[in-house]
Amino acid sequence: MNSPAPADRADANDVASLYKYLRVADVADALDGIGYFDITLVSQEIRPLWEGMKFWGPAATIRAVPANKPMWQLETTEEIVRAHGEWFDKYPPVRLPQEELPGHVVVMESGGGREVGFWGSENVMGTIGAGAVGIVTDGYCRDTAEVTLQQNPICVRGRGRTIIPGRIEVVEVQGTIAVGGVQVRPGDIVGCDDDGLIVVPAEVAEEVATHARAVLLADMEARRKHYRAQSRPDDETVDVEAVIAYYADL
Repeated sequence: MNSPAPADRADANDVASLYKYLRVADVADALDGIGYFDITLVSQEIRPLWEGMKFWGPAATIRAVPANKPMWQLETTEEIVRAHGEWFDKYPPVRLPQEELPGHVVVMESGGGREVGFWGSENVMGTIGAGAVGIVTDGYCRDTAEVTLQQNPICVRGRGRTIIPGRIEVVEVQGTIAVGGVQVRPGDIVGCDDDGLIVVPAEVAEEVATHARAVLLADMEARRKHYRAQSRPDDETVDVEAVIAYYADL
């Protein structure tokens, strides 16, 4: 029986681990190389909320639609504080099971509704705390200063101000959705960095990772020559040996 790969090594049985060092640009090049031109590039309208964000993981999907029923007027401060509870008591939400979060990117199609901060600092922190490696939504996030301070990884179309009741409801989880002009299915590999977002269909994810790794290493070698010529100290972006060591067991 094969021994499990060390935590700092790629695991051939864990496709997401094959993407750890890859840049979105490397993966885009690899997808081009096998004929997947542009169809997996998520619209640049959906962007990382803060700079330096990077994640890769299989998708866990949520589909939401605009609510077709209004929130009622609340009478007391206590009711206003627990407005979500009031709404969800009457209209129980559809949720992703907690066991489906670890290692996954939660991807949400918001249904094109009006401004609503479905995601905010509390549920973003809870989702990442439950093991998700990132969140993507074609809708809105609020409390964005706090989310940025927490460095919790979420990519959004816009910054919002309002809350869920009477505005949006989740109708399905773990189905096929569309986000930023791209189809996303549970298990597709979703990646993000400062260049934007990309989705890799599950059936080509291993092949794409192999090609993208070669693209990355060739680029690192080329840039390291420039570093040496310009007497720049090496940094992690040209640490070829670390990348080779990470993938050594494949």
